[in-house]
Amino acid sequence: MGYKHDKVLPGLISERDLCKIREAVCIQVEKIYDSCKEKDCIEDARVYFRDPDRMNWLVCHAINVKARRAEVVKVFSDVEEVPFKRGFYTVDIKFFIKVTLDFFVPKRSGGIKIVTVPGIVLFDKKVILFGSEGNVKIFKSHFVDQGLDNQGTSALQQDNLPISKVEVAEPITLNARIVEVLESTCDDGCDRNIPRTVSDLLEDVDFDDTDLLRDSGEDRHLVIGRRVVATIGLFSIIKLARHVQLLIPAFDFCVPNKQCVAATDEDACGLFDTIDFPIDEFFPPQKADFPGAEEGGRSVADDE
Repeated sequence: MGYKHDKVLPGLISERDLCKIREAVCIQVEKIYDSCKEKDCIEDARVYFRDPDRMNWLVCHAINVKARRAEVVKVFSDVEEVPFKRGFYTVDIKFFIKVTLDFFVPKRSGGIKIVTVPGIVLFDKKVILFGSEGNVKIFKSHFVDQGLDNQGTSALQQDNLPISKVEVAEPITLNARIVEVLESTCDDGCDRNIPRTVSDLLEDVDFDDTDLLRDSGEDRHLVIGRRVVATIGLFSIIKLARHVQLLIPAFDFCVPNKQCVAATDEDACGLFDTIDFPIDEFFPPQKADFPGAEEGGRSVADDE
């Protein structure tokens, strides 16, 4: 922290700042009781589509598929106590990962047409974390000026059971391919495992198949089905938290010490002037500018 008019400002603190502590304050926060980090390689996971009937035709006639990108669009989690192990809980997690795929389909006139379609990959995970003990009910009230507080707003707001928190980085698409299976491509309903709230996140894809090449075996997918599978790298951090009261030292109220920066139609260039020139966009960084890049290259060479 720095000094301005003898006040401590947000930032790094020095030993001189410690004597500026004014009081000990009690705050209510979410304390993390336990956490773990995971690095999962989701290998050959089936990709589900919003319109399976139409996608069956596309998958059966595509000669190749490529994964363009992936994104975690929703996470469901459930916390349950571990029997005979006090203070520990299982966290069951279901990831819904949206995968954007490029299908390469032959055209009647020759050449290849690329059809881009979004799909969903499901991934389940279970971990055991410490969440401590205790179970209280929390009631809150809201002030009503010159009247009685609304009883509906002072009802039970939440309990104090462990709360699961899942943080995920953007997934890495490692591979996508079409595989053949000895069954109908839609014998299990295809998209029955996808909740409506998730399938609604997939954009409708309306591709024109009049110029696409159809093979002579129109019904071969009824005997040998084809599916799309994807391999995805996923990084996540899973936490268990509780609402607790903590006593912490406080310097003062955190009052903003700078004016807001805004742009108007009359002064749009003024805001633009505050942006630094993007040197790296025109001159990409060298290998030495990336942390660990040279060490990694040397270790690969040593292995060879």
